[in-house]
Amino acid sequence: MTAPTGTNGTKKAKMSTYFRGVKAEMKKVIWPGKKELINYTGVVIMISAIIAIVVWVLDLLIHGVLRFII
Repeated sequence: MTAPTGTNGTKKAKMSTYFRGVKAEMKKVIWPGKKELINYTGVVIMISAIIAIVVWVLDLLIHGVLRFII
């Protein structure tokens, strides 16, 4: 089955419209400043560390229970 004729022009128009929309949306983005970025990065690292410790403790507990059972 062949593609209908004239679809190449509409694809270009759709892509052009898409990228114009992307450009317009990127102008609306409020980028964080250096201080905010450092604070947010610190929060992400701390939460990741806390979750890693919780998972590690749970792993130790499950391992201990399974060793007791087996």
